Amino acid sequence: MSQYRKTNTEVWSGRKSGQLLYLHEKVQCINIEKESIRKEIKKSFTLLGYACDEGVQRNQGRIGAVDGPAAIRKSLAKLPNHLENDTALFDAGTLECIDGKLENIQTQLAEKVTQLLQQGTLPILIGGGHDIAYGHYNGIKNYLEKEKTIGIINFDAHFDLRSNENGNNSGTPFFQIAEDCKKDNRPFKYLCLGIRQDANDRSLFTTASQLQVEVIKRNDFTMKNILKVSSLLSKFIEKVDCVYVTIDLDGFSSAYASGVSAPSPMGFTPEIVLETLKVILNSKKLISLDIAEMNPKYDIDNQTAKLASSLIHYIIHSI
Repeated sequence: MSQYRKTNTEVWSGRKSGQLLYLHEKVQCINIEKESIRKEIKKSFTLLGYACDEGVQRNQGRIGAVDGPAAIRKSLAKLPNHLENDTALFDAGTLECIDGKLENIQTQLAEKVTQLLQQGTLPILIGGGHDIAYGHYNGIKNYLEKEKTIGIINFDAHFDLRSNENGNNSGTPFFQIAEDCKKDNRPFKYLCLGIRQDANDRSLFTTASQLQVEVIKRNDFTMKNILKVSSLLSKFIEKVDCVYVTIDLDGFSSAYASGVSAPSPMGFTPEIVLETLKVILNSKKLISLDIAEMNPKYDIDNQTAKLASSLIHYIIHSI
């Protein structure tokens, strides 16, 4: 079972301007089980929390990501608001996994994502373990017509292509999606950016090859190679109808993201991610996005939460 909770407005606090100069003054907290986003709003972004680290625990990771959504909100609240007056920012609350039944919260997450897309907003999900991706993808799939092709772009050190024969976890979401694509006769379009050889065993590389996953390894995912990265990314985007972006914070070097379940100093930098996001946003194909594996228990000076909130800030101000 999972539980849905509307966000307490007190979570959104910061410097008061009285002129909507900060995001905590701009955001509107809504209960999506009782309220709908008004159709007359031309542009809106909606945050939805996924407070769950059951998948991380099952995958033998460091637990604590259950508190990720709250940490990201707290950091985002203090950032300046440069959105246009007629652009809305909503906080649609949080789904909480309260009894360890990961599969239930993934199903409910899918339902909420479909609901948000139907209401014409851009969902931005904040987690939570990377098992967020399976529910998120299904929400997008259930919203789209069957002939529409979804391209998954994953910023991550890991493929997350482990078999779920012993149950879902934070390492299985894209394997699950690939299996569902076979059953649904849908193409599995999956691009991984920042994959590390020291973070994936040989069998995962084999699985990725068999599933025709497109990969840019961490050593190549650098500003020095930005032209090549942008070219490969653009070619991937051209082949799909819409793009689902998922950012696993453990893909970043621990110099920038210590507050994650699986940190490493060998990760990528914020600069290459921002430049890559620019290509994705310019394509106008982004349909939904999530940020996963925020673990405040291990964060240092809130750096990881600040990184996550700054990524969201960049995205909502660039669309």
